[in-house]
Amino acid sequence: MKELLIPAGNMECLKIAIHSGADAVYLGGKKFGARAYANNFTDEELVEAIKYAHIYGVKIHVTVNTMMHEDELYDALEYLRFLYENGVDAVIVQDIGLISLARKYLPNLPIHASTQVHNTNSDGVKLLETLGVERVVFARELSVEEIENIDTKLEKEAFIHGSLCVSYSGNCLFSSVLMNRSGNRGECAQICRLPFKLYRDNDFVPTEGEYLLSPRDLNTSNNLKKILDSSIYSLKIEGRMKSPEYVGCVTKLYRDLLDKYYAKKELVPHREYLDDLSVIFNRKYTEGFILGTSNKDYINDETSNHQGVKLGDVVDVDDKYITVKLERDLHQGDGIRFVSINEGMICNYIYDTNTNLINGAKIGDTILLNNKFNVKKGEVINITIDVSIRDKYLNPIKKRIPINMHIIAKVNNRIILNASDGKNEVSVSYGAVVSANKRPVTKDDILLHLDRLKDTAYSINEVKIEMDDNIFINLRDINEVRRMAVEELDKKRALPPYEVIINDFDELLEDDILTPPCISVLARTEEQVKCAMDNNIDRIYVTDKYIYNKYKNESNRIYFRCYRVKDTTNDSHTLCTELGSLYRNRSIGDYFLNISNHATLDFLGKYSKLLTLSTELTFNEVKDIMQYYNFNKNVELVIYNYPELMITKYCVLNKNVNKNEICHVCMDKFKYYLMDRNNCKYRILTDFEIHLSHILNYQAIDKIEDIKEYKNIGVNNFRIELLDENYQETLNIIRRVKDNI
Repeated sequence: MKELLIPAGNMECLKIAIHSGADAVYLGGKKFGARAYANNFTDEELVEAIKYAHIYGVKIHVTVNTMMHEDELYDALEYLRFLYENGVDAVIVQDIGLISLARKYLPNLPIHASTQVHNTNSDGVKLLETLGVERVVFARELSVEEIENIDTKLEKEAFIHGSLCVSYSGNCLFSSVLMNRSGNRGECAQICRLPFKLYRDNDFVPTEGEYLLSPRDLNTSNNLKKILDSSIYSLKIEGRMKSPEYVGCVTKLYRDLLDKYYAKKELVPHREYLDDLSVIFNRKYTEGFILGTSNKDYINDETSNHQGVKLGDVVDVDDKYITVKLERDLHQGDGIRFVSINEGMICNYIYDTNTNLINGAKIGDTILLNNKFNVKKGEVINITIDVSIRDKYLNPIKKRIPINMHIIAKVNNRIILNASDGKNEVSVSYGAVVSANKRPVTKDDILLHLDRLKDTAYSINEVKIEMDDNIFINLRDINEVRRMAVEELDKKRALPPYEVIINDFDELLEDDILTPPCISVLARTEEQVKCAMDNNIDRIYVTDKYIYNKYKNESNRIYFRCYRVKDTTNDSHTLCTELGSLYRNRSIGDYFLNISNHATLDFLGKYSKLLTLSTELTFNEVKDIMQYYNFNKNVELVIYNYPELMITKYCVLNKNVNKNEICHVCMDKFKYYLMDRNNCKYRILTDFEIHLSHILNYQAIDKIEDIKEYKNIGVNNFRIELLDENYQETLNIIRRVKDNI
């Protein structure tokens, strides 16, 4: 049976998810979660959540999926220990170093590799297998077929519904660079949801809308069978910041589809759930890359807001009222949005055509609303909040666990009650059984009191009553023995699903042999390569395979920077940008590996002779890492570059320039940019071989003047990353670096 994995941002959402049909729920605590601005759970609530879910037979997965800084690493490990000791079913982790420590010291803790790890290929999954993770959460960009072709013993998890990231997860630096809010640390500012304009060189390129990087919401409900027929085990729904009614409705929608699948019924989404969910939250829908959607159907460039569904049309307007013909019911307190002007309001005042206040109206009615906006006749109105829908999903029918009871009532003995849920058995005794002086207790009396389970997680499946004739039992004793049995059963069901073993902590420091100061250059043009070679640069990373093949035999200083997705390079002279290429090539590790602590350095050091630290680290955060090694560790640091803010499978150029036809834009001579509201222009680079887009920062980040400080804390390898610089400009930058070294 597949697992339906539901999000919960608070205890109310957790309980709604459980009673609406979740097999497992994922949630976050107050620390180390990739949704830092969700309500999240206190430690006390986490303990309660785990116990509550386990009693109802539902698993709890806790997100610990941020990139860890050195000074957080051991706090995060202690946090994992806390979750482990309280029986969490799995932790979802991004940081490779934290995973490696957890596997060593908390050996039975189930660990899932977060989608933030950038899980896109077989070799990356092989590396994760060596870490001992149990499950891999695949990138949203992978299709069912691509996931199916990854041969692994690990459980496979994929997103099937909810908000999408336009960038490959774990590879977005937009918020970090622009606002010092790292998406890798749960602080994403959703800059991709803001408007942008497209430019070709200095010329504006007209587009249908301005929200050029804002994806629609994923919805696979109309084609779920394709996913269910695959090797994907866990079906994940996004939404830890969504409302309780969203959690209830989306759970019911997909629970219904899974139940139909296993009952071999036609997989048609329940129309009421689907319609309600569209009102609760949607940015228009896409079936996503998992089901092979096109660029055209992936982005909603009209708006990044919740859309709702059509309520009706404006049929007349005057200075005071807007007259609306309804296509669905409207209630006082509902929220609406005027589509073309993208303005909304709560309908606190609704009038009939005689201007009498009413508390609602039916489909087909004509009503009046106060004219707060410059709305024109013919305007379409969507409903974005429906109070009747909201109330529908907040109190689902409580889930019940069927149990069997066997009560034994023998004279001159205590009452014995055995209870079983089919897996766990308990036996309790209480009170006394005596001969009856007057009216004896009957089996019906006993059954009536055993069946008082309304306030518990259980319902009676079968009761066996073994009793002497003509006995008397205080009926309060039956209530007590029932309460005791329920309490013991709760305890057994809430136990950790594994033996909690904690190994002693005994990390060892391994010394490096420091190399002399080295400079590396990432070159994107042949002119830059020549300048780097002429100036005896120690390592030259190139992004163009043609250039690499041309120069690799001339110098062993030339390295090819692997593609960040779908890379198949098999060459020891590479700059590895993701775990798969690192596992395969055993060469230099790039900063996209998100190395931000010594544990990640140590583990990935098994695969690489030199690793590049994350560009998100401050000077003091780099210093914290280097201090761990007594400033005696070979690492590389980027000190000049136009950071790649995101990498996308979605191609903004294909959608807006080629109009989804066969792509040629990657190979033309123009430079393309996205311009934000502050007139900053972000360069778009494209891989014409594998059709990926890279969005670069609007200006270079220059830390060349800080080199001496970094040298003082043990950093000896410094990288320059070039963009369009010519020979002389490249030379000037190289000279500046050499002067500071």
